[in-house]
Amino acid sequence: MATVQATLTPTADQTPVAVSVSADEPSGAQWVARFPGSANLTSLNSPFREAVTKFLDVVKAAGATVHISATYRPPERAYLMHWSWKIVKTGFDPQQVPSYPGDVIKIQWAHTSESGAFDQQASVQAARAMVNGYGISGLNVAPALNSRHTQKLAIDMNISWTGTLTINNASGTAVAISSDPKTGMNSELHTVGATYGVIKFVGGNSDKPHWSNDGH
Repeated sequence: MATVQATLTPTADQTPVAVSVSADEPSGAQWVARFPGSANLTSLNSPFREAVTKFLDVVKAAGATVHISATYRPPERAYLMHWSWKIVKTGFDPQQVPSYPGDVIKIQWAHTSESGAFDQQASVQAARAMVNGYGISGLNVAPALNSRHTQKLAIDMNISWTGTLTINNASGTAVAISSDPKTGMNSELHTVGATYGVIKFVGGNSDKPHWSNDGH
């Protein structure tokens, strides 16, 4: 935890006294808007950027709806997402969260009461506000600290359609997908995506929106 030094001079004893004062800001919803990520394809690295663009072009041309929620995620944002999720979903002790390297993120995960005692309820409540703000309450796995998102090689997106989706794979062969679910979790759609080099997350339902260059 970062500290600053304040010097107090008592009226009776003129000897200066050094007092440590916390300079860290408590966790909470206000952190969500900081270190913003991107949902633009232009934020992705080549050649994955071109692969995703081609894949989504044919998906949309076939009549499916695509909503992109994330592409690039700065490491600082990944840190905040990871530990807020861990505190809320796994009961990780807010007092034990490691600091982010350097002085970039001065956050106080462990809230205290007016008496200065650790306040578990307030700490978890603040972390939950962050989880809700990031929209990751439905994840069954913690956002990774170092991931394809921080490497600009991943995309989180929701894909949906009705009826039969007839889509061309990378070789130009039309593939008719009539099976369920009619979402990005459809295994036949995963096969088509792979021909473009866009691989569905290998972890199954734990991270439904996630696609990347290698499935991780």
